[in-house]
Amino acid sequence: MAFLGSAARRVALAVQPPLSPLCRISARSYSSEQTTEKSVPYKKTLKQEDGASSGPTKPLPRSADVVVIGGGSLGCQTIYHLAKMGLTNAVLLERDRLTAGTTWHTAGLLWQLRPSDVEVELLAHTRNVISKDLEQETGLHTGWIQNGGLFIASNKQRLDEYKRLMSLGKVYGIESHVLSPAETKDLYPLMNVDDLYGTLYVPKDGTMDPAGTCTTLSRAASARGATVIENCPVTGIKVRTDDLGVKRVKAVETPHGTIETPCVVNCAGVWATKLGEMAGVKVPLIAMHHAYVVTERIEGIQNMPNVRDHDASVYLRLQGDALSVGGYEQNPIFWDEVSDKFAFSLFDLDWDVFMQHIEGAINRVPNLEQTGIKSTVCGPESFTADHKPLMGEAPEVRGFFLGCGFNSAGMMLGGGCGRELAHWIIHGRPEKDMYGYDIRRFHNSLTDNKRWIRERSHESYAKNYSVVFPNIDETGSLV
Repeated sequence: MAFLGSAARRVALAVQPPLSPLCRISARSYSSEQTTEKSVPYKKTLKQEDGASSGPTKPLPRSADVVVIGGGSLGCQTIYHLAKMGLTNAVLLERDRLTAGTTWHTAGLLWQLRPSDVEVELLAHTRNVISKDLEQETGLHTGWIQNGGLFIASNKQRLDEYKRLMSLGKVYGIESHVLSPAETKDLYPLMNVDDLYGTLYVPKDGTMDPAGTCTTLSRAASARGATVIENCPVTGIKVRTDDLGVKRVKAVETPHGTIETPCVVNCAGVWATKLGEMAGVKVPLIAMHHAYVVTERIEGIQNMPNVRDHDASVYLRLQGDALSVGGYEQNPIFWDEVSDKFAFSLFDLDWDVFMQHIEGAINRVPNLEQTGIKSTVCGPESFTADHKPLMGEAPEVRGFFLGCGFNSAGMMLGGGCGRELAHWIIHGRPEKDMYGYDIRRFHNSLTDNKRWIRERSHESYAKNYSVVFPNIDETGSLV
């Protein structure tokens, strides 16, 4: 059995055995080129295939008021909220199956506290939809688990940041508590608290299940009159020019027919750039590898809260009687050639890049040093230049809306952003101040500047766990 501790020591000593201990695990990782069956935690084994070959799951309508493209978290949340607001002549097109691409392998963490009041409100709505609304509407459980969240502070600056988060949370009625190292040890007995300054505990944080959430959202939307069609890739977007010279969406083309529509919503994740090109819209995001590993069973870890150790750039997500370990590296791997046939595929994990998370995890929970690794999950995620999503109507084409570039936060921001996007489409504007997410925040000279997008996205990714000071956001920009 491979152990986290022995692997960390091997990498630190730059030992290069024929097969790294961490690669000898009970579940395999796969490269993007393979098309064999793939096994990942809590996901039914799926065969890589071209979903379009089996044909769409429902007949395509001739026309629709809105066509949402992409059946991940944002697509499902958007179609659900459109239907809930009364716009029922809406269609969601997914080229493979719901959650394909990015959503299916996401960690699904939901942290209620953020350094922005708007984001706190968006997260609160997501939590309400996942934990309460959907179950009441459909009678189905989404897979929500409320096990709490614990933020780790190793110095005074970090604890001061958490106290500011706690103060903001009080305004919105979010329960949170600053704990001493001793109190943290009582709450999480397996944790090493010797180097802690304090922690912030949020009892009602939790974990979402991607498959359960998207399935329930699609059923709730369908029950209100919306149409969800899988196995239907989009091959083109028709654009017309009106009498005033303004470009507008006209129709969505697929191998199985054309849907006339004045409105398209791009929720295609890492494929959003390609979809935008079909309509002449520039989508400034970039794809990167984002990974976590799942440990073997850990005695005593059951019911523990999820952990975010920002100073170590690592998170620990409870996964039954095991942990998922992941984070944000200083040297992420870009996915330069985005493949169209990557519905449920994974990349091989680069242990040299990922090892910093292992070291941080072992320091925080020493039991991990003698714990085996059950599986690795390394999939594509989309990231943006300021680590904020891309939303709203594109300036190039009227009726072309964006709901993409969520920087690995599409599950937890999905409910709030799906509602705002639906309101934006129906009423011409969102309810909340969404300027920080609006695609128009980027000048058109930057949205097609690939070097700037790549370098700035890299910087924002690496700074994701940096201390957020007053009047400065997490990317280091003045607010």
